[in-house]
Amino acid sequence: MSTLHRYLDLNGLKIFYREAGRRDAPVLLLPHGYPCSSFQYRRLLPALADRWRLIAPDYPGFGYSETPDTNDFDYGFGAYASFLEQFAGALGLTRYALYLHDYGSWIGLRLAMRAPARVAALIIQNGDIYQDAMGPKYAAIKRYWDDPSPTNHAVLEEAVSEHGFRDELIGETDERHAESMPPDLWKLHWPLMNTPVRRRICVQLMEAIEANVVDWFPRYQQYLREHRPPTLIVWGPRDGYMPEGSARAYLRDLPDAQLHLTDGGHWLLESHFETVLPLIRDFLGRVHAARN
Repeated sequence: MSTLHRYLDLNGLKIFYREAGRRDAPVLLLPHGYPCSSFQYRRLLPALADRWRLIAPDYPGFGYSETPDTNDFDYGFGAYASFLEQFAGALGLTRYALYLHDYGSWIGLRLAMRAPARVAALIIQNGDIYQDAMGPKYAAIKRYWDDPSPTNHAVLEEAVSEHGFRDELIGETDERHAESMPPDLWKLHWPLMNTPVRRRICVQLMEAIEANVVDWFPRYQQYLREHRPPTLIVWGPRDGYMPEGSARAYLRDLPDAQLHLTDGGHWLLESHFETVLPLIRDFLGRVHAARN
């Protein structure tokens, strides 16, 4: 089944999203991570569309969605959670599984916390919420937390570049897997992000990570402990931000979650798609069967 590419007017804001599957099928909502867009789900959508309805929006300021003025949208994780809530409401989504990856984990979990009864299941793929399990690649961001000097801030700004995007996508991938990562991921996405406002958005989100870690990581954990949604954890431990310990930490609050470790890194849907897909299909199939 093919993927549809659509626009939605959301309170006067033009939002792009990708959709596949029947309108009456169980929904999988896919908020994207950094530094990407709904493009990161382009392979997963048609691969699951025979049984599920998949919807992947571009956030405001990312991909093909519009970029509202900073006076109208604050471009923080809370604002993106509100956007996702409004987006789901505009499409009439009252029950959905969530695919949580990278920044999308924090945004998606905030959405889940606002309406726990709507969450049918979680698929967590390299999205961390445990401060004590954060990987060494956070070092540059932590230096900025400890000393927000111009020198340390410049490192964040330099990361928002074509080279920085490329490094995020294949910087920790071995040669065999790097060859499976299309240059389109950064070559096509960077021109969309290379505007003063969008570059600033990316840096602003990095600046906001400290407050997210300190104030929100415990809240995400509490939500998981209290509601125990059916959860699949599929992980690439070759991830400088989120190593194997970041995946295993979820079992503290979700002891019944299914954990699958691969030999990949942060972008499994690119490097390990054939490994990940059957795990997702099997998990969603069992969740759907349990509901019926």
